[in-house]
Amino acid sequence: MSNTNREPIITFSHVTKKFSLQTHKTFKEFLPALFRGQQTKNNFTALSDINFTINRGETVGIIGPNGSGKSTILKLIAGVMTPTSGTVSVLGKVSPLIELGAGFHPELTGRENIRLNAAILGLGQQAIDQKMQHIIDFSELAEFIDQPIKHYSSGMYARLGFSIAINVDPEILLVDEILAVGDQDFQKKCIRQMISFKKQGMTIVFVSHNQEIVTSFCQKVIYLDHSRLIKFKKI
Repeated sequence: MSNTNREPIITFSHVTKKFSLQTHKTFKEFLPALFRGQQTKNNFTALSDINFTINRGETVGIIGPNGSGKSTILKLIAGVMTPTSGTVSVLGKVSPLIELGAGFHPELTGRENIRLNAAILGLGQQAIDQKMQHIIDFSELAEFIDQPIKHYSSGMYARLGFSIAINVDPEILLVDEILAVGDQDFQKKCIRQMISFKKQGMTIVFVSHNQEIVTSFCQKVIYLDHSRLIKFKKI
């Protein structure tokens, strides 16, 4: 990877994302309203007219209060949801680490989940075989890797998820607050790995409430509040 190529890799153009919320919380409330023809949903705006461009090789932090739309941006970049209006352009292979346990099957073992998730993220079987031991070693879960992950703790989920995400040869790495889960030694290990990727020129988008980590690690920061982009600036 090279840091010299600065063409846009992620572009948000007038992106708005809305979700429909049920106004009636129980079936008892919902049924009479249904027969009366009343509206049973309200729209919640998670993002409103968001515009920004992230260049290839940049490390960008996203900060803001709870509910401001940080995780929604990552999910739009990952392609797990689409905007209500506007366009999202992503040029490159994405490895998302945006939801604890997402994509894991609780009845499968850690090893089986590595195969499943790595395949979903685009690795062929030969590449998975080559990377399997490195994924296990990085996760530090060798003792438990052949146990069903329904017995894993949240910290173990985070270890396995991060280890898979960094080993599928991504061009864009998305990291949510998941690194806040688990022990501090493993968090530091993850940060060291992301610093290594940063030096190699990988594009990293990083959501955190820890502004100290964001300012020390990221080149630019996006600040969101009440679904709107308040600032997008160099650090």
